[in-house]
Amino acid sequence: MEKLIITGVNGLLGQKICEQAHSKYEILGIDLHDEPFNRKIKFDYRKLDLTIRKSVKELILSYHPQYLVNTAAMTDVDGCETQKELCWKLNVETVDNIAYAARKTGTKIVHLSSDYVFDGQSGPYSEEDIPQPLGYYGKSKLASENILIAMEVEHATVRTMVLYGSGTNVRPNFVTWLIEKLKKGEPVKIVTDQFGNPTLADDLAHAIIQIIEQKKWDLFHISGSETIDRYNCALKIAEVFKLNKNLIASITTPELNQNAPRPLKSGFILDKAETELGIKMSNIEEGLKHMRKQDKKFIFF
Repeated sequence: MEKLIITGVNGLLGQKICEQAHSKYEILGIDLHDEPFNRKIKFDYRKLDLTIRKSVKELILSYHPQYLVNTAAMTDVDGCETQKELCWKLNVETVDNIAYAARKTGTKIVHLSSDYVFDGQSGPYSEEDIPQPLGYYGKSKLASENILIAMEVEHATVRTMVLYGSGTNVRPNFVTWLIEKLKKGEPVKIVTDQFGNPTLADDLAHAIIQIIEQKKWDLFHISGSETIDRYNCALKIAEVFKLNKNLIASITTPELNQNAPRPLKSGFILDKAETELGIKMSNIEEGLKHMRKQDKKFIFF
């Protein structure tokens, strides 16, 4: 059985990849927590700080995996803008550490990146479009992509966006955050001018496994199939989960005064991923209904 390392295995995407791949691969999950998210699934777990080059090298050389999926990152966009050194350390230096060791073992990498490498002036974007990040988070993700190219490690880069889904002890995502707010009867303000493709984590995990199985070492844009603004996405969430739409008010991005700039008109063209990988990504309603069916805690009626 081939070996697969999943970094950030306790995160939402890491969990989904582990759940879908554990019967096909010998998996070693890596994260900063003392324990893995699940003891019922058969996989090995190691607590590891990816910023420590020596530790990363020793682990990869000793485990000698055929594949490594890197989902670990600092994704707090505003935090990246105010803590630039930490952002660079977590999003760029860690990738350099992984690539350095992977080159010695011939390990092939699937690396997660973001639509924030674009400025959001003319989305949706294809893989041929030229990146031009606005903020430091996007700059760090673009730098991480370039490291893998410069190190000449065989790899696939997967850009995605607005990831959502249900997991065990994971940080809130846009969908779960909104559900909790509406369940408590709390009013929310959601932007009308940020467009993107909300992505079901289960779908993205499946696509990543297809990249590995089909050995497609390339750049892919993989996201949900529907481009929608955050406000109308919120209304759809309320509709699917039978929550109060009247609690949702509209606002524009400038009114939020956020630290980091956002790519407003984002979104991906999925032709390459769907054709080459043979995948079908869910639209927002399909993804939300899958999530509701999957996890009983989201059934409120």
